[in-house]
Amino acid sequence: MQTFIQRNRIFLLHLSFWCLYFSFFFYQITFSRRGEETDYVRAFFDAFTQILFTASVSYLNYFYWLPRFLQHKNIGRYLLEFFVPFAIIITLHIFLKRYIYLDIKDAKYFLYATKFIVQHTMIMFFIAIFVGMLRFAQDWFDLESKKKEVENERLTAELRFLKAQINPHFLFNTLNNLYYLAMINSPNTTEVIEKLSQMMRYMLYDSNHPKVSLNKEIEYMKNYISLEKLRLDNQVPISFEINGNPSEVQIVPLIFITFLENAFKHGVSNNSTGAYVNIVIDIEGKNCTYIVENSKLPKNMENTNEKSGIGLQNVNRRLDLSYPNNYELIVDEDDNEYRIVLKLNLS
Repeated sequence: MQTFIQRNRIFLLHLSFWCLYFSFFFYQITFSRRGEETDYVRAFFDAFTQILFTASVSYLNYFYWLPRFLQHKNIGRYLLEFFVPFAIIITLHIFLKRYIYLDIKDAKYFLYATKFIVQHTMIMFFIAIFVGMLRFAQDWFDLESKKKEVENERLTAELRFLKAQINPHFLFNTLNNLYYLAMINSPNTTEVIEKLSQMMRYMLYDSNHPKVSLNKEIEYMKNYISLEKLRLDNQVPISFEINGNPSEVQIVPLIFITFLENAFKHGVSNNSTGAYVNIVIDIEGKNCTYIVENSKLPKNMENTNEKSGIGLQNVNRRLDLSYPNNYELIVDEDDNEYRIVLKLNLS
């Protein structure tokens, strides 16, 4: 029932208006003359013809004259097209009213009065104008609806594009790790391939959903950390702390991984002493705080040829689209440490 109402709300609005107008006009006719016997058939016919002629003028204006005016923007042509048929319809309706009340003397004199003609003309004119304004309202609502639809389609396409960019970025980093392990003939190569398979399964299937359980996102991050530990031969201290129940909340997939990738990419190395990565996920109700702290590589160990800004630009844009006004990103940096704090409202 709600779907029918939403789909036909303009038609139902017009129908309600004319039913209300008919009821008011019929009541005015039947109860205006106290002490006189009411002819309900005559009253109904008068009310019906009132609606018929008024609706004719209104919808000629609604469907024909107004659209032509909006197309040509010629006010003189519009007024001519409107008032000539309007005058003809008014004249025919007044003659019909006089015929309906032909045998009633008081009504006959009133229907020939200038006051009645002016009053009747103004009522029909203002109703035609009112119905015409409904068209402008309808066009405005349709335009706003189309604008929102186009905007939603654009944002959806942009989100898909941003998410698609994650795959090659992730693959590039992981294949580098796998290449390194293969070069040194590491016995962990098979385990790396297995972890990579689990992560790709998550990216291909689960990440296509608008939201996933935070548990799945954490499992994905743990697999990534396992790969990095293998690459680093477990020489770098890495802590991953989870507070709260991640199974009770859902999150947009692949939001956290970029910050984690950057921590390993720019903060740790086998040849760097004192390197570390600390990750904390704190869940309180629908609020989630994600903290990543990592050491910074000495300047002589930084890879200045590697592009590092694409991933951060990507995740910032995804946060804007997925959590508008529901996130806070804090970045702190000094000579020795890089720290990000991301606060999300997951409601």
